[in-house]
Amino acid sequence: MLTIRKRDASGPAKEPDHQPRIAIGEEGDVLGCAFSGTWTTRTVALVDAEMRKIEKRGGFKTLALDLSQIEKMDTAGAWLIDRLVSSFEKKSVEITMQGQSEIASILLGAVGDAVRREPESGPAKPPNIIIRGLEAVGRRVYEMRDDFLAAMNILGATIRGSQMKLGRGHAVNMAAIFNQIDRMGVGAIPVVVLMSAIVGAIVAQQGAYQLSYFGADIFVVDLVGVLILRELGVLMTAIMIAGRSGSAITAEIGSMKMREEVDALKVIGLNPIGVLVFPRLVALVVALPCLTIIANFAALGGGILAAWLYSDIAPAAFIDRLRVAIDLSTIFAGLIKAPFMAMIIGIIASVEGMKVGGSAESLGQHVTASVVKSIFVVIILDGLFAMFYAAIEF
Repeated sequence: MLTIRKRDASGPAKEPDHQPRIAIGEEGDVLGCAFSGTWTTRTVALVDAEMRKIEKRGGFKTLALDLSQIEKMDTAGAWLIDRLVSSFEKKSVEITMQGQSEIASILLGAVGDAVRREPESGPAKPPNIIIRGLEAVGRRVYEMRDDFLAAMNILGATIRGSQMKLGRGHAVNMAAIFNQIDRMGVGAIPVVVLMSAIVGAIVAQQGAYQLSYFGADIFVVDLVGVLILRELGVLMTAIMIAGRSGSAITAEIGSMKMREEVDALKVIGLNPIGVLVFPRLVALVVALPCLTIIANFAALGGGILAAWLYSDIAPAAFIDRLRVAIDLSTIFAGLIKAPFMAMIIGIIASVEGMKVGGSAESLGQHVTASVVKSIFVVIILDGLFAMFYAAIEF
């Protein structure tokens, strides 16, 4: 709280008695008030009633205030004086003030501005639903533009940020890359195998149930083989990695951003993108195709088991028919997508991690946005690949 003290320059400061005083004088149409003593939060209550009596007085054209004897004043005292001034201003009384120091003038001005501030007229009426919808679309377009620019920046900085500068101690950290491959790839094998086997079994069971009406149970092999190898294997794997590893990347980078560890890397002359993003991005590009191959085998295994139990198609017959139903193009059609999906997951996760603010709420929001955006873009990319394959008859 801003406080004003006034001391006698001719000798040592006298101990104030902490009693505010008001001296009132009348001369014609002029009402004079001289204030003295200490005007602070603890003492102004002693003169509040007297100040209110002065505010009710009338019949004067001029109010003269003398603040030269005030020894100490804070915002509570300034507010009391400003209340008196405001009361007489409403009566069109001329106000003169003297004896105040420069600091007292600043304090009284600040209190007056705060008291006289125009109250808000209430919340503005929201625009209609069409305007709000267009505004939301516009904001999302700008957010997409900003995310795209940030993604391109991270991609370029990652390529350059590997920092392969011979003889300068900034070579690629292979230990970090293998550590991330272990966490994102090897650690994800159980859940990928389990989910893929279940999905393969469900596809086989549903396909066999529908094809049994036509006596074409054997074609369930074609359905499972083509659908798993071209579409579902890589897509399910990418979705699981986006939820498992993408969220972890965002949380790790975001928490480092919150603790200012990213800024610390810049201070010591390291590229945060090269140190944090590059190993994770390389690990994803290596791990996702490998996990896709494992997921394909697991899904085919689930399909073989379901076809055997539900349609009495022996595993040997299933494999023989599978050789006819698929070829290398079917296998590579799915595997080609994996590195691109890995890049998208890693870049989006890193962008969202770098956007984290200083609160836990911000971290949670960006982790959620990372998973949702990654899954959405991965599905869009899968559709684009499907159209591209159809256009080139691959």
